[in-house]
Amino acid sequence: MTAVRRITVTDLQAMRERGERITMLTAYDYSTAKIADEAGIPILLVGDSLGMVVLGYESTLPVTVDDMVRHGAAVVRGAQRAHVVVDMPFGSYQGGWRDAMRNAVRIMQETGAGSVKLEGGERSAETIRHLVAAGIPVMGHIGLTPQSVNALGGWRMQGKIPRDRVRLMADAKALEEAGAYAIVLETVPAEMGAKITQQLRVPTIGIGAGPYTSGQVQVVHDLLGLFQDFKPKHARHFLNGAELIRGAFDEYRRQVETGDFPSSAESFMLDDKMRERIERMRISRGGDSPLRASTRRHPTDDHAEGYAPEHAHSQGATEE
Repeated sequence: MTAVRRITVTDLQAMRERGERITMLTAYDYSTAKIADEAGIPILLVGDSLGMVVLGYESTLPVTVDDMVRHGAAVVRGAQRAHVVVDMPFGSYQGGWRDAMRNAVRIMQETGAGSVKLEGGERSAETIRHLVAAGIPVMGHIGLTPQSVNALGGWRMQGKIPRDRVRLMADAKALEEAGAYAIVLETVPAEMGAKITQQLRVPTIGIGAGPYTSGQVQVVHDLLGLFQDFKPKHARHFLNGAELIRGAFDEYRRQVETGDFPSSAESFMLDDKMRERIERMRISRGGDSPLRASTRRHPTDDHAEGYAPEHAHSQGATEE
C-alpha cells in the first residue's frame, strides 16, 4: 500500500498561486480529525479555542502547552493527509523567542504536527524569524487575536479606523518578511482582508475577514452547531448538531429505561454446546441452573470466553 503524503507548507503556497481556495478547520480529537481528513480538508488547526468549546473556559487564556500537546497528538494520529498546525497557547511565547523556541520544539516533537501558529504582528516578528530559522514552519495570526482580548477591549472588529488599518497592513508585512508561511486574518473588514491578501505573497486564511482571502477557517463546533453559548457573526451552521445529538441521547436514555437496550444483538452469549455443558455440570452437582431461568444474560455474569469489558470498545470486540 502506498503511503499517503501529508500536505506541506509548500503545497499550500502552490494552492494559493493556482488560485485554489484553501479550507482550514479546527479539530481537537482523533475521531473528528479522521472524518475531516476523509472529507479532504487540507489544513487542520488544533486551536487554543479548545479552551472554550471543549474545556468550557470563558476564554483561551487558561489553555496550556500540555493541553495543546495532548490534543495535537490526537489530531495527528487521526489525520493521514491533512497538514496539522498547532496553536501556541498564551504564555508559551510572550516571554521572548527563547521561550517560544523551547515550547515550539516540544509541540513539534511530541505531536508530530507540521507547523505551529502564534498570534501578534510586528511584536511577534522576531520570534517567528527565529523559529523559521530553526526549521519550524509558522503560521501567523493578526486582527482580533483572542489571547489579547483583554487588551483589545473585548471581541471587537479590528481595523475600523484608518490608523488601525495601517497597523494591520504593517503587521501582515512584518509576518511575511519574518518567514510566516500563511497568516490568519480574524474579524477585520472584508475590504481590509482583500487588500492584505492582494499585498502579500503568502496565503491568508480568513475568519470573519470576508470572502476575498486565500482561504477560510472555522471552529468545528460552530460549523456543526454544537457550541450553544453564542454564535459568532462569522460562523455558519452547516449542521444542527446539538439538536441531533440531544435527540440521540434522549432516545438512548429511553431505551435503557424501557429495557430495549441492549438486545441480544449487543450482547455476548455462550454458544449452545457450552450452555448445555454448564447446565449438565450444575445439575450433576445438585444445583439449580440459572441458565434455565433466563436466556438473555449480561456477558459479565457468564464470564464469556474472550470477553474483556475494559477493552471491548477500543478493540472492536466481537462474539466468535
